[in-house]
Formats: sequence, C-alpha cells, structure tokens
Amino acid sequence: MHHSTDTHSDSAAAARRDLAVRAAVDQGLVTDDDRPVVALLDVRAVRETAAALRDAFTEVAAPGQNVLHTFAVKAASLVPVLRLLDEEGIGCEVASPGELALARAAGVPADRTVLDSPAKTLAELREALGLGIALNADNPQELARLDALVTPGEPPASPVGLRVNPQVGEGSIGAMSTATATSKFGVALRDPGAREGVVEAYRRRPWLTRLHSHIGSQGIPLELMAEGARATYDLAEEINAAVGRRQIDTLDLGGGLPVNFSSDEFTPTHREYAQLLARTVPGLFDGRYGIVTEFGRSLTAKAGTVLARVEYAKSAGGRPIAVTHAGAQIAVRTVFTPDAWPLRVAAYDAKGLPKKGGAVAQDVAGPCCFAGDLVARDRLLPRLEEGDHAALLDTGAYYFSNPFGYNSLPRPGVYGFTVGEDETVRFAAVREPQSLESIVAESGGAHRDALRSAD
Repeated sequence: MHHSTDTHSDSAAAARRDLAVRAAVDQGLVTDDDRPVVALLDVRAVRETAAALRDAFTEVAAPGQNVLHTFAVKAASLVPVLRLLDEEGIGCEVASPGELALARAAGVPADRTVLDSPAKTLAELREALGLGIALNADNPQELARLDALVTPGEPPASPVGLRVNPQVGEGSIGAMSTATATSKFGVALRDPGAREGVVEAYRRRPWLTRLHSHIGSQGIPLELMAEGARATYDLAEEINAAVGRRQIDTLDLGGGLPVNFSSDEFTPTHREYAQLLARTVPGLFDGRYGIVTEFGRSLTAKAGTVLARVEYAKSAGGRPIAVTHAGAQIAVRTVFTPDAWPLRVAAYDAKGLPKKGGAVAQDVAGPCCFAGDLVARDRLLPRLEEGDHAALLDTGAYYFSNPFGYNSLPRPGVYGFTVGEDETVRFAAVREPQSLESIVAESGGAHRDALRSAD
C-alpha cells in the first residue's frame, strides 16, 4: 500500500477547503439564484504538487540531466492554470489545435511544449514544425507525411519522435488503458514485423530523435507503468545500437499517476513513481537520455472542489434524494461509469459550514433530465436538506474543463483560492460563469432564420 510522505499537508489542504467553501458562500460565488454551482481550485495545493514532482525526479536524475515535465492540458484546459504550472516549471502536453492555442495563450514556450495526438492533420504538423514544438508521430502514415515536410539533410526545427505501444497490458479501467494489445495509439510493438519496422523507420530518418510511449493513468498500477518505461528504454537502446550512434536522445514517458479518490491522502506520490522507475530502469537516469513526463490528473485533481447548492430534498421508494446543481454536465465520467470514477461528496450547510448529524444513506442527484444523473448512490452522509451544499471532492482535473452540454446548462465559474495566515480566503477568477447569451450564441443564435427558407 502506498502512503503519503506528508499527511500534514493532506489535512492542511482539507482545512483550506473548508475555509474556501465557507468563503465562497459568504462572498457570493455560489448563490440562491444565478450561481448555484461553482468550481474552486486550491492554488497552494497545485504549487506544492508541482514542486513535489520536480523534486522527485531531481532526486533520481543524473547531475545536469535534462528532465522536462509537461502537463497534459486535457486534464485542466484553463489558461490561468497552465500559466500557474508554467511558473512552477511545468510545460504543456497538447493533443489538439485548441490545446496548443491554450498553451500559447498561457505563454508556455515552444521548447516546453509537446504535441501528441493520434489524428494530426497536415496543417497541425506544419504548425508544430514551424513553431519548433516537439511532436510525436503516432503511426507510419504520419511519418510519411513528415517525410514530405522535413527538408532532406536538414534537421527539423522541432524534436520529432514516434509513439510506440509496448502492449504491456490493461489496468482496472479499460477506457484509460493505452497499452493494451489493440490500443488505438502508437505502433503496436508486439505485432508481427512491427519492432523491425520501427528500427528501420529510425534508420531511414536520422531526424527522428525521440521515442514516446504512454501507458495510461487512472486504474494503472505503478508497476505496469514502470514496465512500459522499461520496454521503451530497451527499444531505444536497440535502435541506437542498430543505427550505430546515439540517434535517440530523449525518452518521452507519457501517462500519469492514478489518483486516490477515496480520501484526502495524496497517494501514490510522484516520488514513489520516480524511485520505482530508478529501480526498474536504472539506465533512464544515468544522464544519457533526456526525459519528458506528461502528468495531468495527479497535478490538479486533489486541488479541486465543485460546490453545488441543494435545490430540493425529496425521497423515492424510501430513499432520500438531494437534488443539486452538479451532475452529468460536470461529472460526466462519474455519472456514466460510477464504479470506475467514484467521487467523495462532503456535506455543508446553508452557511458553508461542514454539516453535522448522523449519516443517512441517500442519493446525490444532478440537474440533468435523465434518471441516471446521480453523482453518488446510497451514500452515507449527514442528511442534505434544501439550501445546503454538496461538495464533489478531488475534481480539479477533468471535471472543471471538460463539460457535457446536456440540457444547455451553463458552465460554472472556476475560481482559484489562496488562504492567508489569518485564514482570510482570496479568490481569483479563472473562468467566469457561462452566460445564457453565450449558450445561445454557441447554439446558432446568430443564424436563427437560416432554415426557414432552406427548402
């Protein structure tokens, strides 16, 4: 079992969360009328996690070894968050033109940005090469496109790698497992002829200088991730030996840590993973290779809380139901696959104080118009009543920035918070609450009459 190296910070983060919830109610970030749900991000928690990641790899890396940590933008695609992480020395891993635009808007430099995507267009490849952004090709057809874009005899302005799938197996969540036998990502190394084809691809392209793999994140044990890193390292050694020089100079180890969604404890830690990598693949850290990481969820998940007002409290079939304003439109994965993505729910009263009282089994429902819109089923909590607040914990990754547009519900505002020594909470707007005018505009409001004469 993994244990946090700093349980004090776990409890300190929980105390800051309680203060932030109370302040969000006091300061009107969540209200009875037009702001029934809000997302809160603990800035200190993000900074502490970023520092812990940097320190974890510094401990095991060779002196002067180039280690670039990038943040998987899909986990929190919010410009101020990317800017905060950049300030902490964490670059960006992007997987679409939109994510690249966000990274650039955040001021993240090209040499700290990596483009990974299984469906890059020619335009995306040209843009990355033009900007000097590192990119990892997904398959032989993409390599062929790059052949036409790279000037023979001249190294491209961007570091270029190839994504391989070591096919090391599946974790407990199939949809999150990227190194299965039939994964859609990368070149499947154990398929007939594939490994030889990869070696030949590097032999023919001296500008291919990186090797990339991604084992998955949630539901993936650290040992499986380390096994994927070892397979990637072994292949790089094989390729460099085959071409007779150190052509591959950087290993991009994609995939993030699983997050503990059952308590405030931060486990497993980045340090545990770095130490395991160093034991499993010592050659990674002897200084011969640059290392790139692509953590996402583990950097921001524990720092986030979604706070929703309880609009009504009712019962059906003898089971209490708290109807709140946070459901599938925010917690998409939790609603549709609750066993894989369970969330803790904390109960707060109308003033934003932790709710007291005996635990009662109840459902916590969202506002969407389908029966399965539940973020918790038969959950033991102090009984939630009209005007109380339900907090969805550990929601700082994916939940804030990957909304589901069901029922045209507006996206909530996102606010970073800091807590002073006097316990004063200060909020900074990360994203304003979405307006109804914005929803109309996104839904074709400017083209209202477009279909009236369509026939």
